[in-house]
Amino acid sequence: MGYKSVSIERRFIGRFQYGKDLLEEINKIITSENIRSGEIRIIGAVSKAVFSYYDAQSKNYIYISKDEHMEILNATGNISVKDGKPFAHVHITLADKNGNAFGGHLMEGTIVFAAEFVISDYGENKLERIYDETTGLQLWNI
Repeated sequence: MGYKSVSIERRFIGRFQYGKDLLEEINKIITSENIRSGEIRIIGAVSKAVFSYYDAQSKNYIYISKDEHMEILNATGNISVKDGKPFAHVHITLADKNGNAFGGHLMEGTIVFAAEFVISDYGENKLERIYDETTGLQLWNI
């Protein structure tokens, strides 16, 4: 186990624009603000959702797409550095019109209907991702 203490240096609040790709918009903010470690929270709705499930056996992501209006029950994630660039790792939980819940890793192709966010920047406490042989994932190097 590895861990360290961090403090919030800056906090951003706002909303994403209708019709935009949710993950692309997150990446625009964290790149333009040069956020190297932090966290993100989002609530709202999407008109289309793309998320994935990591299959531990095959070490591949399985993509799931829902081409319908869905509520964002919760979207939460962390921000670190991957391949030298800010990287948002976000999990999303969504509900359809019948209240059925779906979720996984937020992927490109998720289109904003209305979404509000809070992004916290941990400042100089840079977190980097490195390949983990056991899981096949890019995990924090703490």
